[in-house]
Amino acid sequence: MRCPECKSNLKEVRVKIQDADSLVTSHQCMKCGYFDFEDKSMKRAISEVKVKESPLKIKQRIIKLSQDRLGMYFNRDVARCLSLKGGDNIFVTVPDKRHILIEIGD
Repeated sequence: MRCPECKSNLKEVRVKIQDADSLVTSHQCMKCGYFDFEDKSMKRAISEVKVKESPLKIKQRIIKLSQDRLGMYFNRDVARCLSLKGGDNIFVTVPDKRHILIEIGD
């Protein structure tokens, strides 16, 4: 392959991308510094990084509403992101003793 900038030969180099397990193929020009990534290996690395992305995690405090009821407030950024409004329905699932799953209802 030839460099589109200076027409020199491109060198194929395998590079490490942060948070990706596999190496990505890069075509680099040693003369002018031009580089480009191979689509197939770059898409694989992007999918590996996406798998490792962590969801939003915010520490909240449970409040006591009345004698037998507990509750919590939703952070305004979370409410805005999910388009939540007062009076909306949600479904709560308890898959085990350490997790609560909340699904936005219709």
